Amino acid sequence: MKYKIPTLVLLFAILSACSQSAVEVPTPQPPNYISTVVALTGQAAFETATALAPLPTETPTPTENPVPTTPLPSPTPTFEPGFTEFAQIRFIAPGPMSSLVSPINLQLLLISGESELVRIDLLGEDGRILQRMLERVRREPAGGVYRNFDLEFETRAVSERGYIRISTKDDRRRIQALNTMPVLLYSIGENQITPIGNMMYERVMYEGLEEGDEVFGGTLNLKGRFWPFNEQPVFLEMTQPDGKVVSSRMLDFEGIDTQFFETTLPYKITEPTMVRLSIHQDSLELPDDPELGQSIYVHTMELMLYP
Repeated sequence: MKYKIPTLVLLFAILSACSQSAVEVPTPQPPNYISTVVALTGQAAFETATALAPLPTETPTPTENPVPTTPLPSPTPTFEPGFTEFAQIRFIAPGPMSSLVSPINLQLLLISGESELVRIDLLGEDGRILQRMLERVRREPAGGVYRNFDLEFETRAVSERGYIRISTKDDRRRIQALNTMPVLLYSIGENQITPIGNMMYERVMYEGLEEGDEVFGGTLNLKGRFWPFNEQPVFLEMTQPDGKVVSSRMLDFEGIDTQFFETTLPYKITEPTMVRLSIHQDSLELPDDPELGQSIYVHTMELMLYP
């Protein structure tokens, strides 16, 4: 017995088959596909905009650095045995011949003089004062006091040599300590800070002599080692509280390497006298200051002299 399929049902089946063959099922996309497409499209847009934008005006940069006048120290101190006394004015940053732009962040660990006044000078290549500060810092001889200062400056050229000079005085207005850091000053660019290296230590080491020692017999015998800043003479002096020089001596060193010295300072007094023994060196590149002269380094200690 034959069955007849209704015409309406047959027509619906034919249309469904045609619809399934014409429509493609989409392929599933990986996770984050949409965000990846957006990111790539945005990156392409930025690159295109950059390519179409006008080139920026070229900023002048220094073609060469001034020749350093002080050799760069190594990060690890290499002093000969005996140079272990930290400087009374100890630079933490910047280190020697650092390339700096304004403002400079100066970091110090210092033992203030008995006056508790600390003078900070930023000097330009021609000796002009770029900035000067006078700060009161409490005196803590045991370990010193940490301080930091911001120094602003303007250079007359793209770059120039400069000096950061820190000094303290005692209660009789005698220089108690002075230390200097040579740096390179730039009008533009980025800071390039060198390590402090050996400059964390004092540049002088006395053998058998300490702060407050007593001296008899009219002669102070001295021997030790010194690390010159430059090839200028080095001076030894004993100064009374009133500023009168009791005895002095000039030392000559060969080059700027650490060297041994031995000398005497004869003196004549009629009563016990407290004096300040100082060793200092000058630099002809520094201005002749009314109070500090051209000193680039000063180290002092007090001694009691007897006739």
